[in-house]
Amino acid sequence: MREAIRFLRGDQIIELSDVAPTETLLDYLRLSERKVGTKEGCNEGDCGACTVALGRLVDGQLVYEPVNACIQLLGQVDGCEVVTIEDLAEDGRLHPVQEALARHHGSQCGFCTSGIAISLFTLYHQPAATPDRRTVNEALAGNLCRCTGYRPIADAALEVCFAEPDDQFSRRADQIAETLAGLHDGEEIFIGDETSFFAAPASIDALADLYSRHPDATLVAGATDVGLWITKQLRDLPKIIWLGRVAFLDRVEAIEEGLIIGATASLARVEPQIARLDPDLGAVWSRIGSRQVRASGTVGGNIANGSPIGDTPPMLIALGAMLELRKGETARTLPLEDFFIDYGKQDRGEGEFVTGIFVPAPGPNDVFRAYKISKRFDQDISAVMAAFLFTIEEGRIIHARVAFGGMAATPKRARRAEAALGGAVLAEPGTWGRALKAIERDFAPISDMRASAEYRVKVSRSLLAKALVEAAGMPSDRTRVQGHREAAETLV
Repeated sequence: MREAIRFLRGDQIIELSDVAPTETLLDYLRLSERKVGTKEGCNEGDCGACTVALGRLVDGQLVYEPVNACIQLLGQVDGCEVVTIEDLAEDGRLHPVQEALARHHGSQCGFCTSGIAISLFTLYHQPAATPDRRTVNEALAGNLCRCTGYRPIADAALEVCFAEPDDQFSRRADQIAETLAGLHDGEEIFIGDETSFFAAPASIDALADLYSRHPDATLVAGATDVGLWITKQLRDLPKIIWLGRVAFLDRVEAIEEGLIIGATASLARVEPQIARLDPDLGAVWSRIGSRQVRASGTVGGNIANGSPIGDTPPMLIALGAMLELRKGETARTLPLEDFFIDYGKQDRGEGEFVTGIFVPAPGPNDVFRAYKISKRFDQDISAVMAAFLFTIEEGRIIHARVAFGGMAATPKRARRAEAALGGAVLAEPGTWGRALKAIERDFAPISDMRASAEYRVKVSRSLLAKALVEAAGMPSDRTRVQGHREAAETLV
């Protein structure tokens, strides 16, 4: 048992034993280290001013990913290298990313610049990144700049981020990787006492035992949601169990039947694998939060929190995903759709936790479509999230699974529309009418700041029509403004 966390800062291993359960990485950097280049802006993981880079070993390779320090618990950086804006310069010389930003006048007030520079630093170290504006936009989707404008920032990125990296981090990569490997000792972490603690079990058996003894503890995977409970709702969470050190809980395994996803696998790590099942999965996945959010947030957390507007559940429900849970020594599985009972209520007993998800691959006669409707293209919560799976024989739909988010208190299937789709002929739009009418009776959505109830109902009908039109063979460049499947399929 280890009573401290350890992480790498520069060439020094930092060991901390006085770590409060809900202390954030941002507070540690600004208040303890007095490294104030990392800014506090929105304090909820949206603006990117607090972006830092975490160096981690992924399949034995050193990888740098951006994270929002404001909603990253300090304990979560155990075993990582933490890189802030102060670390980029070497011997008084600016980092290539910083030089390019200055040369292209990519900063005015400067408040957002440190986060932008760190995001571009991670792009600078991203292997095989496609050198185009789209890649730059994706890298910067989690960084807001109110005064400079993005054109000079993007120009700087295009100039410098796609060559072979040549900085102190690339030159020390082997040494850093060796140090990080040494930090992964497989020990359990427990800091505090039985009434208040930060714990990080190293095995699933240890997690099951600890959670059975402390079912009132808060489980944390990526903290992209729990972080807001702390910074915005000011909740008192005296017991934190972080799942990030549990061995094999982050596995992502492609098998012939589909994809096995461990509960702590990050959205970023799952993204290339899920995109291989279908281009629409990849297209929606890339719009979940920002790179910072996807680097921390997990598929298991997106499901276990039970949000009615989570983006992954409708897609996974349409595909027929199965959920695995464990309590003590007992494990069970259930269809993902059955996990969501009511708003804020899931089929999860006291001391029970999600361990993984199995996502079946679409079959040879299946047509899958998924659409996310939101006010902003990037980093926005869905007003409506829709997913469709049609099984087709000789041009006729013989089975359908239709799932929506944002339309009810839970992610929910459109049962009436599914029944009405049975026997519909793709070449005969007149046979779709029953389903298009039925879907209007499947949901009674609410009006809120994202959309009115009337809008949501109309959009659900329109998205079903779009899915049927595309399934009938119309190219998506005629049905979509962007995210054309034909282009995506050449990359998957």
